[in-house]
Amino acid sequence: MLQHRTVDELMTRKVVQVRPDTPFKEIVRELAENDVTAVPVVARDGRVIGVVSEADLMRKAADQPDPFGRPLVPNLEAWERAKAEGARAEELMSAPPVCARPEWNVVETARLMSVQSVKRLPVVDETDKLVGIISRADILRVFLREDAAIREEIHRDLLQRTLGLARSAVSVEVSQGQVTLNGTVESRSMIPVIERLCRSVDGVVAVHEHLAYTDDDTGGRFPAP
Repeated sequence: MLQHRTVDELMTRKVVQVRPDTPFKEIVRELAENDVTAVPVVARDGRVIGVVSEADLMRKAADQPDPFGRPLVPNLEAWERAKAEGARAEELMSAPPVCARPEWNVVETARLMSVQSVKRLPVVDETDKLVGIISRADILRVFLREDAAIREEIHRDLLQRTLGLARSAVSVEVSQGQVTLNGTVESRSMIPVIERLCRSVDGVVAVHEHLAYTDDDTGGRFPAP
């Protein structure tokens, strides 16, 4: 059975974090010293209650008076002004936090990051307590998998165990994460299934299939080319 890498396998466990009462300047210092762009805000019981990002902190800079007396452009909305006037993490943070769970796979985590337009997600357990953090860079590490490992997973777990094909039916070549499939399968309808499953394997960049079929079960019967 195909196994996507999980957040638990990829996340960073030592997390830079702040308390709700951490002052503005201390947050800026934590970001700078640890070379991160956001930190989770963690209550005393370990629960993540928000996230403070550079974007949250920049509202204060944007709300500073212009040294030449020019008007602020654009004007901040009420919620933005409240953050601009904040002095502690609990006043500056974005809440509720968008978090990931340790058992999530790469695909669902990447989709959440994309939808929410965030660079990293705190990882919490079933009680919302912080257990790690996962970033875009962590997600992209799956594309560093060795070609040989990708090839073996496709051959063993996908073609043989999942689809029940003989190892000799389809040849698999992998170069720089690009998969090339050659061979003959029994039914035409199986080809898009194989291609889709190959694309779902962690580390695969592209799939090029050159597969023939012996049975056109999509509407007619034709010999393999």
